[in-house]
Amino acid sequence: MNIKFRPATPEDVHAVVPLIYSSGPAAFDFIFSPKPKQALEFLHYTFTDGNGEFGYKYHVVGEVDGKVVAVGTAFDGEATLKYFLAMGRQIVSFYGLAAFTVIPRGLQVESIIQPPKGRLHYIAHLGVDPSMQGKGIGSKLVEHLMEQGRNAGKTQTALDVSVLNPRAQALYERLGFKQTGQRMSTLVGVPSHNRLEQAL
Repeated sequence: MNIKFRPATPEDVHAVVPLIYSSGPAAFDFIFSPKPKQALEFLHYTFTDGNGEFGYKYHVVGEVDGKVVAVGTAFDGEATLKYFLAMGRQIVSFYGLAAFTVIPRGLQVESIIQPPKGRLHYIAHLGVDPSMQGKGIGSKLVEHLMEQGRNAGKTQTALDVSVLNPRAQALYERLGFKQTGQRMSTLVGVPSHNRLEQAL
């Protein structure tokens, strides 16, 4: 299947946000849904804003026959502070006083899905259109993001996967990733996660 990757744009929001959400709905809902379905609304807001971890500026999309069917991003520890500051601004702007609920929940989830440190090339927000799954698109997406890391001089890559998603873990292991740890969750509705890594 011929898939073309390109930088995301604000116009991709309606196709992309459900795919980003599908990469971790339990965690997104725990953090960003003090009211029902607010997680999707917040992701829509942050994606079109462009900045921070969920901004379009830092995502790539995959297209088949002109249709967006995949999304993902990769970043390192040097982006963490920049992302944190952008996220804080976005949360306060979007939620108002409810930000004092959202921010602590985000920090709780970070104890399970930890941000990268240093130059580690961290792959995240992987989503493939359900109608296109099982066609090798996920593999090509991960390989594309890994190639970005190599081109940037990174030497190690990592990602996290829910223990409730063994199919995704099997895919990553076929691509050469090895499990290096597991962080247990005590948060209601948020599963434990495995950390997988490999050399670039």
